[in-house]
Amino acid sequence: MDWLQALVLGIIQGITEFLPVSSSGHLQIFGALFGVEANENLTFAITVHAATVCSTIVVLWREVTLLCRGCWRFTYGAEMAYVLKIVLSMIPVAIVGLFFKEQVEALFTTGLTLVGSMLLLTAVLLTCAYRARQRGEKEVSYRDAFIIGLAQACAVLPGLSRSGATITAGLLLGNKKEAVAKFSFLMVLIPILGEALLDLLKGGFSVSVSGISPVVLLIGFASAFVSGAVACRWMIGIVKRGKLIWFALYCALAGILSIVLG
Repeated sequence: MDWLQALVLGIIQGITEFLPVSSSGHLQIFGALFGVEANENLTFAITVHAATVCSTIVVLWREVTLLCRGCWRFTYGAEMAYVLKIVLSMIPVAIVGLFFKEQVEALFTTGLTLVGSMLLLTAVLLTCAYRARQRGEKEVSYRDAFIIGLAQACAVLPGLSRSGATITAGLLLGNKKEAVAKFSFLMVLIPILGEALLDLLKGGFSVSVSGISPVVLLIGFASAFVSGAVACRWMIGIVKRGKLIWFALYCALAGILSIVLG
């Protein structure tokens, strides 16, 4: 992978991480078009996902600061309850990561047919959310948090949008649109940063293992961070306005194209 490929893929990751169109699926598609090797794609994916997590922290810094302060008080209040809901939502994806990590990673080497099929499923989910026309007034409950977490665990499949699955689940449960969007973005902070840290400790970012130079990884990280910050702000507004149907159409077209290319 050269620096130009890293720049383009980083921008694609940053934009698609928050839009309900599957960032992993798009990395697979463009990685295949660029001829990026599977091991390079996996290492690069971890790097740019960590970048978009950092951009989430920057965009939602007020919410993150309040949650951190709530944890340090060690008293059960609104902030502590929200943190506990995030922890609860992490359980399903943690189980997948601990017991099915190798199987999930193997899915990223199966080609574009699976990616296309999951993009089509994403289109169906977004259409269901749009047609339901929920005008939810409630905040995310503990039950809702766990169900949204199940949706996130399913979205480890390449091509199935994480934000699309989690936001759709939250909307169908009758939660406020803006509350669902923010919860969807905040719930992924610890799992992705934790995965990046574990990979760093195992030496997964070394040139001998990944085949990517540190400079190229840094370019990908920077481009994903900047584009992710822009997309995060944009997506919160889109969810509030309920304009998800256009992303359903896009996912359907991208899914068909992926299956044809596959």
